This record gives sequence, structure tokens and C-alpha cells, in this order.
Amino acid sequence: MKHFLKRHKAHHKSLLLLAGPMILSNITVPLLGLVDTAVIGHLGSAHYLAGIALGSAVISLLFWLAGFLRMSTTGLVAQAYGRGDHTLLAELLKRSLLLATFVALILITLSVPIQSLMAYLSGANQAVLEQAHSYFSIRIFSAPAALCNLVLLGWMLGVHYGRGPFYLLLITNITNIVLDIYFVIFLDWKVAGAAWASLIADYIAFAFALCLVYQLAKKQGINLAVKAWFNVAKLLELVNLNRDIFIRSLALQLCFSFMTFYGARIGETTLAANAVLLNFLMLVSFALDGIAYASEAKVGKAKGEKSTQHIQLWVNLSLFWGGLFALFYSLIFLIFGNAIIRLLTDVPEVIRMAADYLPWVIILPIAAMACFLFDGVFVGLTRAKDMRNTMLISATLGFFGLFWLVSDWQNHGLWFAMTIFMLMRGVTLWLRYRYIVKQNSLLN
Repeated sequence: MKHFLKRHKAHHKSLLLLAGPMILSNITVPLLGLVDTAVIGHLGSAHYLAGIALGSAVISLLFWLAGFLRMSTTGLVAQAYGRGDHTLLAELLKRSLLLATFVALILITLSVPIQSLMAYLSGANQAVLEQAHSYFSIRIFSAPAALCNLVLLGWMLGVHYGRGPFYLLLITNITNIVLDIYFVIFLDWKVAGAAWASLIADYIAFAFALCLVYQLAKKQGINLAVKAWFNVAKLLELVNLNRDIFIRSLALQLCFSFMTFYGARIGETTLAANAVLLNFLMLVSFALDGIAYASEAKVGKAKGEKSTQHIQLWVNLSLFWGGLFALFYSLIFLIFGNAIIRLLTDVPEVIRMAADYLPWVIILPIAAMACFLFDGVFVGLTRAKDMRNTMLISATLGFFGLFWLVSDWQNHGLWFAMTIFMLMRGVTLWLRYRYIVKQNSLLN
């Protein structure tokens, strides 16, 4: 390991300088979830915590499904940046923002049937559904800002401006946390307060991100006033790329949402306990995504430069640092897991149940490490079909198929299936990557 660090010292530094701000800012994202859970979890009743878990799970599903906007933007922009094509950089920004706005308006239009579907699928009791509907009906109107922020974040990352996404996520999450505490605790708005906090934070962040991108483009000599950006053929190419990433994201979010909805069917306490534990997984995912985001930018730029040697180097460096972070988080959860649970809620039955399932959270970082990192690699290569296919295999066999076999285990079966699913995602992506290398088709 010492030789590996010394030999590629400059590349390690370059990767960490890009990943570092993303890791720091991404940690504030699960921190926001922790604050949401903590302020609601101390209201004295499990139905508040279960309600926000259900409502926010649906919002997360919708917004994370739109994660294709960030991923496609990062991959395409990084490759254009590697080629030095400033005109294309401006065109990609405008096309992606247009697509994001269109998707957001569709989500708002479908909000009522989505809430009905949420009630039907969850089978939650009336008290929980009231809180979930209260959260969702407010939060959905932040969609235009939240989805455009994904594009702006992806564009900044694609041009290797790691501090931009850092500032954006930091502004979003700190604003959200402060407003969360003020609305929920001081104004006693309960679950609705958490929703308003998120909505306001998203629009403040959107205005801030627009200013950042404008200043960055001006500094790098990128003319954002290009007039030929509205090209139907190019828009269709972007839609096709996003379609495959959307299918991949849909399969992923169906697995996570199934945990929430099935937990609701098992019982209110199970739903609340899983909500607490999923914050652990979110902490891991966003930390590893910091490295993965850097990998997207580095691999994409290397592909734009037509350098297979650099692509493979960035893959190896990303896996090295991802493995170290995974071990670190498993150790933290092993030592401090029970204490963290007690920080999140003081409801005794939720604490007891969450502690029963804590061992699954301890092993998940190691099991999931490869899937996060190879997601970044394939985004940088813009190989969306490979991401789609490996995800469908993993979700069908590794999650739903496996859970069907162990459904008698109830909630333990859910966590077992989730662990194998994350492991299988990494293995299938790794196998596909090795095949692409063997076929000398990394630049295709």
C-alpha cells in the first residue's frame, strides 16, 4: 500500500482535492436526515416519526429517480471538458435545465395520484398517513428547484469545480437544518415544519447555484449565451441517455421504497426503527459518493482525452479510497451504533427494535462499497445501458428474488436482501468493467 500511495502521490492528491469537498458537504445530507429524525422523534409519539419516514421516503424516491439529471450531466460535461469544447459545455447546461424543469412539472401534476398510491401501498394507519400527506403536499412544490440543483451540481462537478457542489450542498443543508429546528421546535409546526424547511432551502440553494455557475463560466471563458442549444436531435440523445439511467434509478429506489412500505405493513414500530437505521446507510452512501463523484469527473475527463491508461488509474484509486472509507464507517457503527440510535429517538420500543437490526448496518458499508464506486466509473464513461442492466439483474435476483425466499424472516429478511442486493450490484458492475477492459472498448 505504501508503494501504491507513493507512486501515484500526485493522482491521489488530485482525486482527494476533488472528492474532499464533496465528502464534507455530503455528510451534511444524512446529517439533515438525522436532524429531521431527531426533532420529530422527540415529539413523543411514533406516528410522527413514521409519518415523516413515509412522506420523505416518497419524496426521496421521486427526487432520487431524477438523479439521472445529475449523473448524465456530469458524465457528458466531463467528457466535453476533457475535449476542451466550451460551446458544448454551455449547450449541455441549458438542455439539462430544460429537461429538469419539464420533469419537475410532471411530478407536481401527478402529486395527488402519487399520494393515493402512497396510502394504498403502505397500508399505514390513519394517524401515520395524515402526517405523511402533510409532509408530501408541501415538499413536492420544491421539485423545480431541487431538480435544477441536480443539473447545476452535475455541471460544476463535470468541469472539476469541487468547491461549487460543496458550497451548494452546504448552503442547502445548513439552511434546512436551521429552519427545521426553528419551524418544528420553536413554532411547533411538527411534520409540516420539516417540509417547509426543505422547500425554502431548495429555492435558496437554486438561486445561489445559478450565481456560482454564472461566475464559473465567466472565469473559464464559457459563453452561456449560445443560441443553437435548442436542438431536437441533441435533446433526444440526452433523453435516451437519461432513460436508461432513470430505469436504473427506478429499480434502485423500488428496493429502498419496498423496505419502507413493507416495514409499514409489519407495524408502526418497525417502520420507525427502519427509518432510524436507514439514516446510517445514507451516511455511508453519501460519504462513498464523494469518492464516486470525483471518479465520475476524472474518468469522464480521461475518456474525453481518449486515455484508457488514465481511466484505469482513476478506477484503481477510487476503489482504494472507497475501501478505506467503508472500513472506517463499519468500525464507527460497531462502536457507537447504539449511542447514535439513542440520539435519534427516545421512544423505547423504537430504540429496542433498531438495536436488534443494527448488525446489518455494521456490515453494509463493506458490502456496498464497490457498487457506489463503479456507479461513478460508469457515469463517467456514460455507459448507461450497462448501469441499467446490472441494476435490473441485482434488484430482480439479489433483492426481490432473495426476499421472496426469506420472507418468513420478516424485517431481518428485508435487511438480508438489502445487503446481498448492494453486494451484487458491485460484483456485476465489476464483472462488466473487466469485460469492457478486455475488449479494449473503454473509449466506445
